[in-house]
Amino acid sequence: MTNEINLVDEYDIAIVGCGPAGLSAAINAAIRKKKVGIFGSEFCSPKLHHAPHIDNYLGLPEMTGDELRQRFLAHVKKMGLKIKDSKVTGIYPAADGFTLQSRDTFYQTKSVILATGVNTVKPIEKELDYLGRGVSYCATCDGPLYKGKKVIVLAYNREGLEEANFLAEIAEEVIVVSQVKENDARGIRLAEKIKQIPGKPVAILGEMWSTGVKLEDQELKADGIFIIRESVLPDQLVPGLNVSNQGIVINRECATNIPGVFAAGDCTGLPYQLSKAAGEGQVAALQAVKYLDELKNKAKKLATV
Repeated sequence: MTNEINLVDEYDIAIVGCGPAGLSAAINAAIRKKKVGIFGSEFCSPKLHHAPHIDNYLGLPEMTGDELRQRFLAHVKKMGLKIKDSKVTGIYPAADGFTLQSRDTFYQTKSVILATGVNTVKPIEKELDYLGRGVSYCATCDGPLYKGKKVIVLAYNREGLEEANFLAEIAEEVIVVSQVKENDARGIRLAEKIKQIPGKPVAILGEMWSTGVKLEDQELKADGIFIIRESVLPDQLVPGLNVSNQGIVINRECATNIPGVFAAGDCTGLPYQLSKAAGEGQVAALQAVKYLDELKNKAKKLATV
């Protein structure tokens, strides 16, 4: 995290994800008079959007997925809630809850609900071993460490190309290995000093510190490596979070192993069902409200001692 924090908003409950679980959590938390922040993407719930028909959502038969998605969004809008088009790259413990990081912007919240959906991200070999030791997921955060040095950007989305341009203002040399589809990259012009190398990354190279990237047909050397994807692995998003090979580990109250952090929907594992996601979103919101109310009561008791 950077030394200078640009703190723009404070919430009672921050919800990461704007699919059915996240939106269900948002409206339930708002009904309970909590200040809610919803962090999503430019297009909420593409999985639901692409469903040709939904027949098993109670009370709303014979609807297309997008019709139901539009109803969810309209409900949220009617509640006066807005979705921030912000990718959260880190959630860290703070004095009064948690700090959420989105590039160089930080948000304060008393509790968190993770509703990030199914995570299909598969780290390349040795990626997690070198995270924080030359490998980073945030160019804005760690870019200044590589002033005058050589860096590699593994770009899996449009944001990766934008971050490469940012790094070109700092680093001496920038190499981009892009996995971005041509349509998604349209309109982005890379800085002249950036060198693009085709190939598929398969591993991070290094000893005590990362020294480069192995592609299928060659090896690239650099002082730092930035990996920019659409989403961050849950246990990297929230350090210390208990995650199994099925998803984020929760109890019946949708609570994780970290007090104040809850999870709901597909990110908690099977079954990947709409009703389950919406139901867990409600449970997570009500339990987050209960958690906040208990904190408030404890503070009052301490104040009267």
